[in-house]
Amino acid sequence: MGAELLEFLAPKSAKTARVPVSMEYKRESKNGILNYDEILTQTKAALELLEKQNPDKILTLGGECSVSVLPFSYLGHKYKGDVAVVWIDAHKDLNLPGDSYEGYHAMALASCCGLVDKEGIAKILPYHFSPKDCILVGVRDFEGKKERLEEIGVSYLSPENSKAPEKLLQWLKNSGKSKVVVHFDLDVLDPSELVMAVGVVENGLKIAEVLNLINAIHANYELVGLTIAEHLPRVAIKLHNMMRELPLL
Repeated sequence: MGAELLEFLAPKSAKTARVPVSMEYKRESKNGILNYDEILTQTKAALELLEKQNPDKILTLGGECSVSVLPFSYLGHKYKGDVAVVWIDAHKDLNLPGDSYEGYHAMALASCCGLVDKEGIAKILPYHFSPKDCILVGVRDFEGKKERLEEIGVSYLSPENSKAPEKLLQWLKNSGKSKVVVHFDLDVLDPSELVMAVGVVENGLKIAEVLNLINAIHANYELVGLTIAEHLPRVAIKLHNMMRELPLL
């Protein structure tokens, strides 16, 4: 429902595609990942759609954080690695199979780097980003594994260092890339501004600050991919459930 509402609110695009999402699944773990078979199927379906349409730029409306993995990998391959990843998120999304939490969405950035399920999902992805070409922005909940950033080699900016774009633009300049993909998880926003994400983490960024960051990237680099993720419309879901109990509906 979150993805469908985002699509309804967004300006209409010349080309759209919808990745089929199975609602028939059990919360079972395989290869250290919950709902592994469904995720593998959706990854293959997304790649097939992108190869058929061959877009130069991609707007992805999710869905949880892993919806960025295949589009970003596709664009990294299309532009022969001349792409930097800006991951705007309250969480690090660098979990690995074997960690206590097995949700794939918490592994999304690590998966972009080809570090997750190397004999399965990673082989499907057309491109693996180097961790040095990825930066986390606005991260403040490290889920007890802040050292994972150093282990993998991903840069990060705290919310305080993300309120203005100068440090992010300097990092992008140092990266040497001409193109950028941006993952925008709504939980990076401070709950006083907007509570529309799966996660609710205090002391986040303001809407204006995130818009300023993304528009600054767009003004200085070619923005080829943008994801809006983790949209959980709590009020709409409650209204939907209420309406189901009413007669004549």
